[in-house]
Amino acid sequence: MADDDPRRACYLAVMSQLPTKAQILDWISENPTQTAKRDIAKAFNIKGADRIDLKRILKELESEGHLEKRKKTYRDPDRLPPVSVLQIRAPSEDGDLYAQPLEWHGAGVEPVVLMVTRSSDPALGEGDRVLARLTAVHGDGHNYEARVIRRIGSSPRKVVGIFRKGAEGGRILPIDKGAATEWQVAPDATGGALEGELVEAEQAGPKGRMGLPRARITARLGDPTAPKAVSLIAIHQHGIPDDFPEEVLAEADRMKPAGLKGREDLRELPLVTIDPSDARDHDDAVFAEPDDDPKNEGGHVIWVAIADVSYYVRPGTALDLEARRRGNSSYFPDRVVPMLPDRLSGDLCSLHEGVPRACIAARIQIDAEGNKKGARFVRGLMRSPASLTYQQAQAAIDGEPDDKTEPLLEPVLLPLYAAYAALRSARQRRQPLDLDLPERRIQLTDEGTVSSVNFTERLDAHRLIEEFMILANVAAAEKLIDKKTPLLFRVHEEPPQDKLESLRDTADAAGLTLARGQVLETAHLNRLLHEAAGREESDLINLATLRAMTQAYYSPKNFGHFGLALQNYAHFTSPIRRYADLIVHRALVTAHGWGEDGLSEQEIEKLEATGTHISETERRSMTAERDTTDRYLAAYLSDRIGAEFTGRISGVAKFGVFVKLDETGADGLIPIRNLGNEFFHFDRDAGTLMGANSGTVVMPGQRATVKLVEAAPVTGGIGLELLTLEEAEMPGPRRGGQRKGRPAGGKPKKDKPGGSSSPRRKLVRAKKKDAKAATKRKRISRT
Repeated sequence: MADDDPRRACYLAVMSQLPTKAQILDWISENPTQTAKRDIAKAFNIKGADRIDLKRILKELESEGHLEKRKKTYRDPDRLPPVSVLQIRAPSEDGDLYAQPLEWHGAGVEPVVLMVTRSSDPALGEGDRVLARLTAVHGDGHNYEARVIRRIGSSPRKVVGIFRKGAEGGRILPIDKGAATEWQVAPDATGGALEGELVEAEQAGPKGRMGLPRARITARLGDPTAPKAVSLIAIHQHGIPDDFPEEVLAEADRMKPAGLKGREDLRELPLVTIDPSDARDHDDAVFAEPDDDPKNEGGHVIWVAIADVSYYVRPGTALDLEARRRGNSSYFPDRVVPMLPDRLSGDLCSLHEGVPRACIAARIQIDAEGNKKGARFVRGLMRSPASLTYQQAQAAIDGEPDDKTEPLLEPVLLPLYAAYAALRSARQRRQPLDLDLPERRIQLTDEGTVSSVNFTERLDAHRLIEEFMILANVAAAEKLIDKKTPLLFRVHEEPPQDKLESLRDTADAAGLTLARGQVLETAHLNRLLHEAAGREESDLINLATLRAMTQAYYSPKNFGHFGLALQNYAHFTSPIRRYADLIVHRALVTAHGWGEDGLSEQEIEKLEATGTHISETERRSMTAERDTTDRYLAAYLSDRIGAEFTGRISGVAKFGVFVKLDETGADGLIPIRNLGNEFFHFDRDAGTLMGANSGTVVMPGQRATVKLVEAAPVTGGIGLELLTLEEAEMPGPRRGGQRKGRPAGGKPKKDKPGGSSSPRRKLVRAKKKDAKAATKRKRISRT
């Protein structure tokens, strides 16, 4: 609308007050290139303090997802406006992206809108909302084509919680430990939910009269105390898709096993799978033998065969789009939310014993010292002679083979371990980060309750498979780099300086040293970890080192993998459960010209967006899996309220102290009020708490005895009370806001024990002053 346009004059003439939401949406529809706040303010002649009210209205529109209906007088109600708000639907079976028009008010059938995307458009997923320019067409199966102007938000904010009925509908108490705000539910938005039921809801508008956000219940999830509800809570809380669309399942069910055509016959090669005893799929198999090349004396030939998922999941299909949306499988103690339907993940793409299966295999030569000399990749058909567990393979090597492993010992297992010994020596020279962090294993009964919590034993069989997979991942990355084929790298950048300084402070406090003034290498960190091994501070140093690390991610740009001390690294070995590996498989298909199911040009253009997306889904799964573990541990401990446990302080914050319990590895919180009968000062720089009267310093790594005072299975919260610190008994917690040596008003009495003029208080202040001076001197010396 130009400045001399009569419509603009009309706007200015009638705008003696703030515009309505409908008028603002009308302006956005007619002026898609002038939708910034200043453009809208100018259009409606809004000046001065009125801009604050405009901002409020725009915020409400944003929270509502532009769902306000427009008046029907300004346009034909049976047509969509030229610019409209759309919500993206799930991809179709043909890979097309459609959208629901949120501003359709006609009496007829809702029109079908096809999204026409460009490479410069943001990556769109189901539930995203966009402002789009529409063109009416008479296409095959759709009425409008839409091009994105800008993304304006995702689907409404969601919450999972416990429903409490009330006189005017009810409220939802979120199950998230960090959520303090309840949600208000109107009588017509309860969805029939019952008192105490676990529900999923979405935001239904801005805050209501009680100052609480309004919600609409969208799903009833049942009894929150039921054992099987634990992982279900995390799945819904974090928005992990757990139901496959019908078209995806139908596409998977139509799949037939791959034949030998176009493949190398590997069925006589004794490729065995070695997995956990409860493995739900088998996507990798291994074999090794001495290299008969006279130029490689003492060397080995290693085969790593991986399920050929790319043969079944073709770019742009419903299976592919759903796999990309999920990004990865999510693993919980009682269930798996797979990336692919079971017809593929548990059947056609699983390397079952004695069954021909399509694979992409790497044949890798290493020398006697474990250095990679060369590698080639083949698209093959294999048949595994045996599916083994880690415990089976290790027992056979340790002299206790069973009926299944005894015939495999000489021809298969011993050569595997010989090749592993060479790779292990190469690993020692390379010095990848060597953290010692025990893995917890939660055992469930048939009913879904926790029977035990154990720490899994690390066997050489685990390490063997790990080294073989790392070798294959490196070989895949280097092959694609050599063939100049785009791919997604697994990137792990080195720690930032601020985190390194924090780690150095922790090491200094433990009487250990982390080198300064040189380019950091994993060998420096390993030296610190090895010095700490066997000492009381070992767990603390391992945990502090882990916290100093950056989060690994996927990217088409190669920045190396710091933790593994590798320059070229990609994920190739788990395409059943990671979309990144599927991308690498397709890149290998393209690089070798094996077929038309390789990496498409459209995929190449979107590699960066794909890397960002699957990095986010990976973090989402990790968070959901951790939350589930917390809830199971809280349920396991819930009948032991009042019991005493030993542990180690793993973190200190202004509001309290975190303790990792020895028995289960569970993390519990000691609120500041449960620390002791005095006030504690928090030192952010040092990461410590100091008692105002006693001078007691609470810091990470200290041994503690605690009492369990709360275990909430629904939230996963564990509350503790500190009894002893480094074997010294702590005063009891404060009661009723009254602290020893202080009146109810909270100020210390002067010239009394514990008062501000007492010798003890003076000593504490002197200690704090000395500690701050030491910290300052340390920082100056570093600069």
